[in-house]
Amino acid sequence: MDADFTLTDLDLPHAPAGCACCAPRLNRRLFTGLLGAGGAMAFVPAWAREGVDVGPKSKFVGLISAEDIERSGTQQYAQMMSQAAQQRALAPMQHPQLQRLRYIAQRIIPFSYEWNERARQWKWEVNLLGSPELNAFCMPGGKIAFYYGILEKLKLEDDEVAAIMGHEVSHALREHARERMGKSTATQVGAGVLSALLGLGNLGNAALNAGSQLLGLRFSREDETEADLVGIELAARAGYDPAAAVRLWEKMMAANKGAPPQWLSTHPASETRIRDIQANLPKVAGLYERAPKPDKRFPVAPPLRSRPQQAPDN
Repeated sequence: MDADFTLTDLDLPHAPAGCACCAPRLNRRLFTGLLGAGGAMAFVPAWAREGVDVGPKSKFVGLISAEDIERSGTQQYAQMMSQAAQQRALAPMQHPQLQRLRYIAQRIIPFSYEWNERARQWKWEVNLLGSPELNAFCMPGGKIAFYYGILEKLKLEDDEVAAIMGHEVSHALREHARERMGKSTATQVGAGVLSALLGLGNLGNAALNAGSQLLGLRFSREDETEADLVGIELAARAGYDPAAAVRLWEKMMAANKGAPPQWLSTHPASETRIRDIQANLPKVAGLYERAPKPDKRFPVAPPLRSRPQQAPDN
């Protein structure tokens, strides 16, 4: 049934680090049925604020319209899915690993509303891309995509998939893309004013922009840490073992040897990440213990057939 779905190096618009109207109807559908099956879990339980504490959202989100960034995310996601479908790299609805992702999302999404009221109106989508990359993302507006490589190469179990999905969904819920855009806008305005005041001209702008890039990296690492913590809470409430996040990052450490130093990375170093997660596991242990557990478990992703390389034209 999915013989056309193959592993390939996708030629897509730049995808978010992890983390379509014109696409074929079979290969890509709005995830409209998701909340129907999961609606029974959408109530807010009495123990709702048991869990992690990451503080309020950044004030920088107020500089960018939520509607605008969600619209932009929807458009970019649609373009990516359409191009993936054209390259036969978009999993069809019946693909077992796509069904797995949608089942896990169905359990996680109802618990997202407490973190962002707008999530109730999002048209959530979940898709699987036939790429060997270790990547996944959730764009503003609830647009989720996993790359086959992260499922297969890391041999992810369901609890580990839930850890990734909870993390990526948390970026959208906490509006980190909107925050980064707001910070970038404020930094550019401030740099221009300061450069003009100091009479530094273009040289001053270049120097200030280099400094603001390092500042942005620091903020991005903080966003990643926040997404880790909110993510383990979402997974725990959905009935997936939050401790799987530790196993996940141990696997990522093994797969990403030679990663850049922590202070130049947009992600915290894996050792730091694991310590932060472990320190917060007691806060979500009770949530996981009381949560209804999944009634389905799925096998790890098997190797996906690679598309034969075409011979170059003479």
